[in-house]
Amino acid sequence: MGLINCVIFDCDGTLIDSEKLCCRAVVNTFKQVGIELEFDEVQRQFVGGKVADILSHYKSFSGCQVSLDMLEPIYRNETAHLFAHYLKPMPGASSLLDSLTKQGIEYALVTNGPTSKTESLLSMVGLLDKFRGKIVSAFDANSWKPEPDLLKYAIMILGFVPDECIYVDDTKKGVEMGLNVGIRTVHFTLNKEIPESELCVVCSSLDDVGHYISEVSARCGGVLLNESEE
Repeated sequence: MGLINCVIFDCDGTLIDSEKLCCRAVVNTFKQVGIELEFDEVQRQFVGGKVADILSHYKSFSGCQVSLDMLEPIYRNETAHLFAHYLKPMPGASSLLDSLTKQGIEYALVTNGPTSKTESLLSMVGLLDKFRGKIVSAFDANSWKPEPDLLKYAIMILGFVPDECIYVDDTKKGVEMGLNVGIRTVHFTLNKEIPESELCVVCSSLDDVGHYISEVSARCGGVLLNESEE
């Protein structure tokens, strides 16, 4: 595989520190219908995805008999409140994107959510201007993680081939999608995960992601990211 010309990011939990807030929203939602869930357990099991899938998982886990039609508006209200007050970008997100720009490396974002929702979240944390015209939604591709077509579609419309790209995601579904496409994939996680493939690298911070891109660029004859900032 050659030089990196494009880095494709997941949004929630990768560029935006939203997943802890989503887990808190799950706890608050079920508490309102009389079910106590432990935050740590909710976070351990959290895999993201569609709201209905998230709530269905915890309904099954807790034995909750309350309908999704009742739970979903509660959850959406909880997430809206938490996001409005506590949503932040992941540490190092803005500086990494700036470094990529300085190197002439394109970047984009893929998400299972609707584009309008993603734009709203990016706006809340001051990253929207960096991603105008660079958001690819599963609703555009009619394909959701871990199926590969979402990422394949994004690579195609961006004008690259898989060998030029790196995909960064914090979820196992996302990592699976990247590996299903056969591209270099960064599993962004605080846990001590074992890489699932020789194509997969585990990074615990966005700074580490930047260092990895620098190493690949150096091996392929490119310029180190940190050299552009001197």
